[in-house]
Amino acid sequence: MTLPPFDLHRPASEDEARELLLRHGDDAAAICGGTELLLLLKLGYAAYGHLVAIDGIPTLRGVRAENGSLVIGATTTHREIESSPLVLELLPALAAMERGVANIRVRNVGTLGGNLCFSDPHSDPATFLLALDVEAEWADRRAPLHEFLVGPYETALASGELLRAVRIPLPEPDTRIVHRKLAFHERPAATVTTAVRVREGAVAEARIAVGSVGARAVRAHAAEARLRGVPAGDSAAIAEAAETAAGMSEPVDDANGSAEYKQELVRVLVTRCIRQAVDAAAL
Repeated sequence: MTLPPFDLHRPASEDEARELLLRHGDDAAAICGGTELLLLLKLGYAAYGHLVAIDGIPTLRGVRAENGSLVIGATTTHREIESSPLVLELLPALAAMERGVANIRVRNVGTLGGNLCFSDPHSDPATFLLALDVEAEWADRRAPLHEFLVGPYETALASGELLRAVRIPLPEPDTRIVHRKLAFHERPAATVTTAVRVREGAVAEARIAVGSVGARAVRAHAAEARLRGVPAGDSAAIAEAAETAAGMSEPVDDANGSAEYKQELVRVLVTRCIRQAVDAAAL
C-alpha cells in the first residue's frame, strides 16, 4: 500500500489553517497524528490533494486546569494525556483509560481531537468523555460532546472549522469512575464507562455511557435514573439498570458479533462497572 500524492501544508496558526481548509474545500483535510486518515488514504477509501498539518499550532495543544474543569487541547496526544502530572492528579481515571487506547505506537502520535473528529463508533475516549458531561469547543462554539459527535464518521464541524479543545468538568471527589471494554486486535468491540457517587449508603448520582456496539456512543439516561436513590448494593436495581442500558445501546451486527451478543456484552460490562464503582465508594 502506498500513499497517493498530496501537498502538505504546515500552518502556524488556527486562522492560517482555516484559510487553507476553506481555500481548498473538499480537496483538503486537517491532519495531526494521522493514525486513521493515512490508513484511509493508503487503502484508497479517501483522497485529498491537500493535507493541513495542525500539530504545530500551539493554541491547540496542552492540558490545563481552568474554572473547575480539565481542558485538553485537540492535538494533545494520548500518550501526553496518560502521562500528564495534572491528569494523574485531578482525573486519574482519564489517564487509565488513555493507557488502554490501541498500543504505544498509536498513543505516541494519535491525538484526542483526532480520535473524536474521526468519530469512529469504536472509540474508548468518546464513551469515557460522554459519561463525564464533557463539552467540545470548536469555532466560536462550546457544546456538549454528544452534539459534536453527530454520527459514525460525522461531526458537527463545518467547512474550515477545527476542534479546539474538550472541557472536562472535574467530578466531585467522591465520584468513582470505572471504564471497561472488550477489544479484538486492539479495537474496542464494546466499551462502558460509569461514574457513581454514593452518599450515606445510597446512590446519589450515576452516569452510564455505552459505545463501540452501535453507530455511536450513547448515554443511558433511563438506566442512570433507575439507580439514583437506591441502596448502593441493591443487586436488583443494578441488574435492572444494566438491562436498561443494554436495551438503549442500539447495537448492530458486524464482524465483532450479532446485535444480541453485543447487548449481552453491554449488560455484563455495565453490571461489572457499577459494582466496581460501588465497592470502591464503600472503601
